Amino acid sequence: MNVQGVQVSAGSYSARILAALDELQSAGVLRRIWERDHTVWRSDPTEITNRLGWLNVASEMTGNIGEIEDFVREVSAEGFTHALLLGMGGSSLAPEVFRKTFGVAAGMLDLAVLDSTDPAAVLSCAEGFNLDRTLFIVSTKSGGTVETFSFFKYFYNRLLERHSAEEVGRHFVAITDPGSGLLDTATRYRFRKVFLNNPDIGGRYSALSCFGLAPAGMVGIDLKRLLDRAQAQMALCGPAVPATENPAAVLGVVMGEMAKAGRDKVTLVSSPSLVSFGAWVEQLVAESTGKEGKGILPVVGEAPAAPAVYGADRLFVYLKLGDDATYDKGIDALERAGHPVVRMHLEDPFDLGGQFFLWELATAVTGHCLEIQPFDQPDVESAKVLARQMVAAYREKGALPVQNAALVDHDVAVYGKVSAETLSQAVVSFLSGARTGDYIAIQAYVPPTPDVNAVLSALRLSLLERSRLAVTLGYGPRFLHSTGQLHKGDAGNSFFIQITAEHPRDIPVPDEAGAAASSMTFGVLIDSQALGDAQALQDNQRRVLRLHLLGDVITGITQIVQSI
Repeated sequence: MNVQGVQVSAGSYSARILAALDELQSAGVLRRIWERDHTVWRSDPTEITNRLGWLNVASEMTGNIGEIEDFVREVSAEGFTHALLLGMGGSSLAPEVFRKTFGVAAGMLDLAVLDSTDPAAVLSCAEGFNLDRTLFIVSTKSGGTVETFSFFKYFYNRLLERHSAEEVGRHFVAITDPGSGLLDTATRYRFRKVFLNNPDIGGRYSALSCFGLAPAGMVGIDLKRLLDRAQAQMALCGPAVPATENPAAVLGVVMGEMAKAGRDKVTLVSSPSLVSFGAWVEQLVAESTGKEGKGILPVVGEAPAAPAVYGADRLFVYLKLGDDATYDKGIDALERAGHPVVRMHLEDPFDLGGQFFLWELATAVTGHCLEIQPFDQPDVESAKVLARQMVAAYREKGALPVQNAALVDHDVAVYGKVSAETLSQAVVSFLSGARTGDYIAIQAYVPPTPDVNAVLSALRLSLLERSRLAVTLGYGPRFLHSTGQLHKGDAGNSFFIQITAEHPRDIPVPDEAGAAASSMTFGVLIDSQALGDAQALQDNQRRVLRLHLLGDVITGITQIVQSI
């Protein structure tokens, strides 16, 4: 099946997919989605009718291109050379894709994203940037994201050490919804600019809105060209296009039907220059489908292995850019072995404009197929509530709740319900109940550096080879705004290995921007988030093993790899 750039090789599942597409057409699902008919998913319109603005945002944003480009010219002329985006999840993932895929055009701002509350990550930005030439983009839809506001207060105070309040305010830009708390903050602290977004767009569907395009403009991307590609994809996926000829319908039905057939691990293989796009897809699919005891697990950043490594729970999606052939042979081998494969070809990076829209509409279709509501995130708040309780306990008692380690093996302390004498025995014991179709999630509350990522990737590969289960890797607290919903809302066929660490250099989180008082540190914040999420997982009957690194992070993770 080859439909407008979406090529499907489904083998024995082909008849099932065609039947589902016929049902989709008979029910007029695509037409009803474009008409914003909430009954495609639920009889109750709550968090649906006010979450469909992404359907036309590419057309709407063409009128905002001039405002964005004028602003970028203004700040560049003033001598700003860098931009640091302070945000989480839907506010940070698309900007990261744009920077990593397109790079930085001459004379534009070099963009980085801070979405880790690990004090080492915050310090890396504070000490690695010339703050006097850095524009800070405070980006949050709700205006109340604790991580984003903690970053803002810290960097505001750092600049205030050598500039007046008026000068400091001109280093800050807000991207938010009308009426949010951030809008009040921007007024109070005299931000130089506020980009107000369409409020009828959820964070994970906001790539082509101000949340994605304002940062994209700062690195010099041709926004008109990007939006032209998005609108071309919209036409291919329009309400009058039959389901069997509609690429979003096909991709959405394939994901939904494969999930119902047990192939609920969508493994995204991308050309190397597109690898960051996987993290954006991961949030979109995981947070949209992981609820009500159901879920599709996106597996990203994994090079294709030999077909024998994989079980019958995989669907492979291959995004190929231009004539890149890095993974052609690997994907061909998987197809020959009988795994279902979806191929999509991008002529150049600007085709990502179309891909953003294609995946959004396809995910909405998948929600219909799985009979779930794809725009809410009912289980995300539980971890936030528990983290806030941990912080409150710290402020009251001066310490986080004490937990007793099951064992200590060299540089790693093990926490969890295991009976073992060594780290190796603990990991083996923890995974002993794994069955076909389960998955392992590594949740790393450590600094997201290239060296750390290398050893975590080695850990991931070791677990895959030992267990033959899907293994994902997420940095905390970043993944809480991405796969965190799936982790608590799916069928519970999961094993969570949480990795935490000491903080050799900790730094305070100001209670208020412009004041020195602080009642907690970034180290306390990230530790509270880790403990809170572990408790939320356990409250949902999930299996959790925490491995706490007592010394150097890379040494500790290497010890874990060797134990496996």
